[in-house]
Amino acid sequence: MREREAVQQRRHAKEFEAFVAGAAGRMLHAATLLTAEPADANPRAQQLLAASLATTYARWEGLRGEDPYDRTRQELSARFARTAWHHRAWRRRDRRGGLLESLTPQERLIVVLRLYEGVQEEQTAAQLGLPVQRVRAICARAVSQVYDEHRGVRKRAARQEAVAAP
Repeated sequence: MREREAVQQRRHAKEFEAFVAGAAGRMLHAATLLTAEPADANPRAQQLLAASLATTYARWEGLRGEDPYDRTRQELSARFARTAWHHRAWRRRDRRGGLLESLTPQERLIVVLRLYEGVQEEQTAAQLGLPVQRVRAICARAVSQVYDEHRGVRKRAARQEAVAAP
């Protein structure tokens, strides 16, 4: 009996390793977007992902047909939502953030789930406990804000180039 359990545990470990090898890069990028850290310095995103993967591993045997990527993404989102105030405090201390740094944690979560991960509005709304219309409005406002900021940065850069040109 023990030998069979050991074989099964090794098989689960190999399955999990294969899952992590295929999914970790994309999930780390999603976590980095959520925490609004720069891609080259993202310790909070790494911690968030490691904790989410640990939970998935602990529940690996019980997944039975569930998509492990989906379960890990849900865990990642839930952990971020519970700890979002930590990420907001970090943003005030270090202004060298990522692309979505100007968004609130809720806006970042919705934008990442909807646009980066491709989660349907209904699923996003259900996961966050919000009406679908609210998710749609928050996503539209957040995307508009990021676009406007990006456009402003490009205009400032163009002006600086024009001034620097001889």
